[in-house]
Amino acid sequence: LKLICSKEMGLDPNVTRYLKRIERALIVSIPIMMDDGSLQIYEGYRVRHSTVRGPGKGGIRFAPNVNLDEVKALATWMTWKCSLLKLPLGGAKGGVCVNPRELSKKELEKLTRRYASAIINIIGPDIDIPAPDVNTNAQIMAWIMDTYSMNKGRAVPGVVTGKPIEIGGSVGRNSATGRGLYFIIDAMCEKLNIKLESQTIIVQGFGNVGGWIARLLYERGCKILAVSDISGGLHYSEGLEIDKLLKWTQQGNYLKDYNDKRYNLI
Repeated sequence: LKLICSKEMGLDPNVTRYLKRIERALIVSIPIMMDDGSLQIYEGYRVRHSTVRGPGKGGIRFAPNVNLDEVKALATWMTWKCSLLKLPLGGAKGGVCVNPRELSKKELEKLTRRYASAIINIIGPDIDIPAPDVNTNAQIMAWIMDTYSMNKGRAVPGVVTGKPIEIGGSVGRNSATGRGLYFIIDAMCEKLNIKLESQTIIVQGFGNVGGWIARLLYERGCKILAVSDISGGLHYSEGLEIDKLLKWTQQGNYLKDYNDKRYNLI
């Protein structure tokens, strides 16, 4: 795919050859003591694909199926995304192979801080700037920022984005990705002379991005026929009540456990 895109763009073969490789990949072991006194060791990654345009930029995900190849691919995509928007940033990504739903808040904090300490020498405002991604949020970013700042001897809010507003985060960050997708869909419908409100919608994913796009389209008047998360999905031909589903999942519940006899589990 990279070769096809490079050919269509007319890129110099040497540039293509360079972009096929990542700049740096770090694999770390993350040992933490669990609440029951046992030791668990998790594997984490941080990858920089390219910093030609500026510091690496890319989220950190906590998921049980994360692996190095996935993180490499995601870091590469971040290079394209930042470049297409002409941002002075490169591409990076990180992850930890863990199911955060199985951890207590104390265990999650230990994991995050140990991971931050393990990658501390390759992140920073001028090097590589992490952000939230799958199963990570403002609280995770706050722990990373705090760990990094303690080691530097001063507050360094620029080490991460997506942190709480109280410590330098940006207003609107939580909904930004989903809202951006909403604007794209709205503009596409306008260009195609399609009335957005008349469309029926299916949303794959119901987390920070999928949840927000479902909410915005539902508020616009669209009929949301189905949504899904990692547990499965729900379908209702008359349209799901997205506000109630969001309230349910925001309490840490899965869609498959939502009780409404009108809805079909898919």
